[in-house]
Amino acid sequence: MKVLLINGSPRARGNTAIALGEMEKIFAECGVETESIHIGNRDIRGCVACNRCAELGRCAFDDLVNEVAPKLEAADGMVVASPVYYGSANATVSAFFDRLFYSSGFDKTMKVGASVAVCRRGGASATFDQLNKYFTISGMPVASSQYWNSVHGRLPGEANQDAEGLQTMRTLARNMAFLMKSIALGREAYGLPEVEAERQWIHFIG
Repeated sequence: MKVLLINGSPRARGNTAIALGEMEKIFAECGVETESIHIGNRDIRGCVACNRCAELGRCAFDDLVNEVAPKLEAADGMVVASPVYYGSANATVSAFFDRLFYSSGFDKTMKVGASVAVCRRGGASATFDQLNKYFTISGMPVASSQYWNSVHGRLPGEANQDAEGLQTMRTLARNMAFLMKSIALGREAYGLPEVEAERQWIHFIG
């Protein structure tokens, strides 16, 4: 079992890293390998809808997105953690995930996803909902916890004082490990869900 941990904060050792670190410890206890990727300090441009990825099999902008895509293909799950900017994930996270999920053509069915929002006060649930949409459009089950996946803190290190948030992270990691292992057993016994032969596309104009 392997999980990618995506840190979307510009601060490598800030509150977002604390939230992911709490999960990382539990994954280790559960025998799940992790790889942490810090994207928040990288210069990542947004998608321009050029559709070159359909021809190239990768994004036309050859940067961290194309480096992470094969890692996601090989992984059993992914956690994305973002600080909250104006009630949503920050621009770097949004640009990275728009391009990663649109340009990578491999099947993501039954890879487990989890999103984490880190904020001073408000906007966590909106960010949580935003990030989960990448998973739910891709056939990826979303791991849940004892509360919506958020940790609070403004200054670096303040997340260590959010006992409930950190417990939510630990519970999330345990549930995610269990779900990935259960899916692996189900795949071995039953295979993946049947896919209809023809995908239906409906356009509302034209």
